[in-house]
Amino acid sequence: MTSRARVAIHGFGRIGRQTFKNLLEGYADRIEVVAISLEQASDARSAAHLLKYDSTYGNDPADISLDGDRLRVNGYAIPLVTASSTAELPWAALRVDVVIDASGAFGDADGARGHLQAGAKRVVVAAPCDGADFTMIYGVNHADFDPATHHIVSTSSDTTNCLAPLVRVLEDAFGIESALMTAVHAYTNEQKLIDAPDENLRRARSAPTSIVPTTTRADKAIGQVYPDLAGRVSGYAVRVPVPSVSILQVTAHLRAEPSVADVNAAFREAAASRFGEVLAVVEEPLVSSDFRGCRSSAVLDALTTLVNGPLVKVAAWYDNEAGYAWRVADVTATVAEV
Repeated sequence: MTSRARVAIHGFGRIGRQTFKNLLEGYADRIEVVAISLEQASDARSAAHLLKYDSTYGNDPADISLDGDRLRVNGYAIPLVTASSTAELPWAALRVDVVIDASGAFGDADGARGHLQAGAKRVVVAAPCDGADFTMIYGVNHADFDPATHHIVSTSSDTTNCLAPLVRVLEDAFGIESALMTAVHAYTNEQKLIDAPDENLRRARSAPTSIVPTTTRADKAIGQVYPDLAGRVSGYAVRVPVPSVSILQVTAHLRAEPSVADVNAAFREAAASRFGEVLAVVEEPLVSSDFRGCRSSAVLDALTTLVNGPLVKVAAWYDNEAGYAWRVADVTATVAEV
């Protein structure tokens, strides 16, 4: 058997844990998780517990336990490490090839660069990351990865991963003059359970009891993925009281005037070919809970497609946690192949 890439995970929250599970399920023959970095040593007990028991996706059937400073999963022991800074993490000693930074702490490449200083060969930032060497949307532009120059790779956001195939299909099939997007997004742990002080007054409000308008970086990030679409897409997000699964609505002014059938046919063709790994089309009257655990980056809801002359509105479902964590795992495997 060929040697497996040695991967460490920095940050073991919702995305870190889901990505860990996905790596074990989908890439165990190619990737070995050799360490998990926690914010502090006292987090070890909850890390093991939350890996086993998940309020959204249910209990994991694996045998999961804590053995001192090691996490055991079906007898497989993974060291749990901590450090005061990323540059002090033991990546050199552990011969780490790729670090997945799922901490959410770094919005720019300068912060992520500490992993390289610590001895990792490459970093996958599971978030938008200004100054990253490459923003990889798996299933869309992963073939453009250049191992010689791309050392810090961003997976962008869950919403960007959903948006990218949608706008590409519309642009290539009909031409986009301009587009607006609204991400109707599940609440996240950066919001408040009950009203509490926050610089962003809307995010100061109770997430489980409110619909909260907020910002998104997906509209700007799409220009990093598709430079030809830079400046043509604008939008915002609305956080809603569900724990997972979101829906992205895109309204585009096109250069053509297609019918609903034309639009849906373009997406079905793309889902059956170039975007087959990440795009799907559903033609049943489903709701958000039906997509919990869905691996696709975007599932076009064909029943909601609207047209009015050159205006078209499409909507796509995505599991902002589980689906996105599969993309993080896919990107990690792509980067680790080198």
